[in-house]
Amino acid sequence: MKHYVIIGNGTAAVGCIEGIRSVSADGGITVISAENHPVYSRPLISYYLEGKTDLEKMRYRGEGFYEINGCRVIYGRKAVSVNTSGRTVILDDGSSVPYDSLCVAAGSRPFVPPFPGLETVGKKFGFMTMDDALELEKALSEDARVLIVGAGLIGLKCAEGICGRVGSITVCDLADRVLSSILDADCAAIVQDHLEKNGISFLLGDSVDKFCESKAYMKSGKQIDFDVLVLAVGVRANTELVKEAGGKVNRGIIINCRAETDLEDIYAAGDCTEGYDASTGTNRVLAILPNAYMQGYTAGVNMAGGCSVHDRAIPMNSIGFFGLHMMTAGSYEGEMTEEKIPAGIKRLFIKDGILKGFILVGACERAGIYTSLIRDRTPLDTIDLELTKKVATNLIFSQESRRKKFGGIV
Repeated sequence: MKHYVIIGNGTAAVGCIEGIRSVSADGGITVISAENHPVYSRPLISYYLEGKTDLEKMRYRGEGFYEINGCRVIYGRKAVSVNTSGRTVILDDGSSVPYDSLCVAAGSRPFVPPFPGLETVGKKFGFMTMDDALELEKALSEDARVLIVGAGLIGLKCAEGICGRVGSITVCDLADRVLSSILDADCAAIVQDHLEKNGISFLLGDSVDKFCESKAYMKSGKQIDFDVLVLAVGVRANTELVKEAGGKVNRGIIINCRAETDLEDIYAAGDCTEGYDASTGTNRVLAILPNAYMQGYTAGVNMAGGCSVHDRAIPMNSIGFFGLHMMTAGSYEGEMTEEKIPAGIKRLFIKDGILKGFILVGACERAGIYTSLIRDRTPLDTIDLELTKKVATNLIFSQESRRKKFGGIV
């Protein structure tokens, strides 16, 4: 009977488990979990700090999920190497787990620059895991001055999560705008203004030169006093297991559309991988939850002898801060069209007659229409383009197309 091993216990691991069981009810599944928690939804850790959810509600799957699917979970252990010739995974306690088919869903880790003096800071935290959130929570007080290094998704969600529980929050970033990896300058300005109105202060276009206990010395010469430090500079894919086993890696583990690595019977999924980006036709790290699940599911189906391909992934983010919602997807190539709305903006990017990407701030209704156009590479001369620019609606498609897409609803 075949034995499956999954390294990691996040969204991609859930997809892999469910992919395996969609094909075969036989064979054991062992999940190696570095954390001591059942799988949970990581994007909710900021909502936990806000008091909008609790540990039980954060479960990504219900109680009994592992038992129902015939899984054994090894909690609190890390995989340190993969022996491809012996088909075993070696753990940090020296034990080994045999596999017939393996999925590496090892995720990513925080990137912490070598700031001089960082070791002198007493209260410093990351913000990627439930344990990070629980440790940070212990350090919060109503008069605490919090410095967050990083104005990306992780840093800003942390700021939102602790706002109202501390005395002040300052966010600094080397980039000249918030969310610089997904927003252009105009859209970022709208978001920053909204965050500032909710009590968040920013120091952008500047970076930390060094720390000395509870003081940050900036490259600009400014000094910031703080009580709590959160490091949210960025993340790095955990590629080492596959690289050291002889597999191909770049910024992520290289996989094909079947979630296969170039190592026999070894698959990979989630934030540790480089997969196909349908919006650009290239491979890149697509560290988003829906992609992690679908890559994991694809890996699981193929590990169990089925046939699955995941070739429609695109970069996509759906987030909100203090009631202001935004979505981004695809790439920002080609001609940009814009529609301004109260307290928001809509930007579509068109190239070679195809919708390549979009930025929506405060105008996210029915955005799935736009993501569908990107994934399907729908020629824009086959739809009502002018209506598309103004509103996301099924009416942009011809009556025949609506009948095919929506089961006869026209």
